[in-house]
Amino acid sequence: MPVISIQNLKKYYGKSRGADAVTMDVEEGEIYGFIGPNGAGKSTTIKLLLGLLKADSGSATIFGTDVLKDSRAVKSRIGYVPGDVRYYPDMKVSYLLDTTLRFHQKNPADYRAKTKEICEIFSIDPTKQFESLSLGNKKKVAIAQAVIHNPDLILLDEPTNGLDPLIQKNLFDYLQSVNREGTTILFSSHNLSEVKANCRRAGFIKDGKIIETEDLASNEHQEKVITVTLGNSGGFDLPSSLPGTGRLLKQEDRKYSFHYAGDTVPLLSYLSTLAPSDILIEDESLESRFLSYYEGGKKA
Repeated sequence: MPVISIQNLKKYYGKSRGADAVTMDVEEGEIYGFIGPNGAGKSTTIKLLLGLLKADSGSATIFGTDVLKDSRAVKSRIGYVPGDVRYYPDMKVSYLLDTTLRFHQKNPADYRAKTKEICEIFSIDPTKQFESLSLGNKKKVAIAQAVIHNPDLILLDEPTNGLDPLIQKNLFDYLQSVNREGTTILFSSHNLSEVKANCRRAGFIKDGKIIETEDLASNEHQEKVITVTLGNSGGFDLPSSLPGTGRLLKQEDRKYSFHYAGDTVPLLSYLSTLAPSDILIEDESLESRFLSYYEGGKKA
């Protein structure tokens, strides 16, 4: 059973779209990347999962429990890092972390070693008041608050915004560590390198819809970006008889770049009949995949 299961989840703010029939699953024990540009619907979907927003239609479950019907039971097993971090300005970091533990019915005295460890990992001064912290330090406190109680599921909304490179590394080292112990993790991002480095699967969201779910490990060397320069001015279309599928990425004069998934041997046989002056075949990067989705790529 998936830890997260979403079916046709829809949320509009008046006439403005937040999420539009989102359907996705996150399996137990995986780190799942949620990719999309700003405004694509990532934050809305996460807030719907947490019950912070009520969906117009559709359903969502976490650990098999409806997120609205038994919100308290769901939240007891979750850690959450919001994209926009706001706490009471005069609250000390140490008090916030202790309050978080009490909220989850845990005795802060039993977690002194864990609190010290987390503060050291993320370079947090627990004596500081929240209003005195920079944007990056506020985000570090939010991360600490999300993991301090050893949750079974961690949801992070753009977690690396405002973090320096060392803390970003510490964050993903820590997430990988708790993931090896069984914690399921979903984090949203538009930083493709951190998704590729840490996730096996990723969902691409555009205009409030999941447009593709990628197995990053298996697809990395199966899908190609092919650039062919024709020797004459004639265009080309990939015939339907080819065993793979193609999507045009860019055309400049007689040069065509397209994404291709499938056996390249029949493709090369076909391209040779066009008398090309040059053919370049590259492993597809996550960056080119992203651009093909969000720059209006079409089938070749």
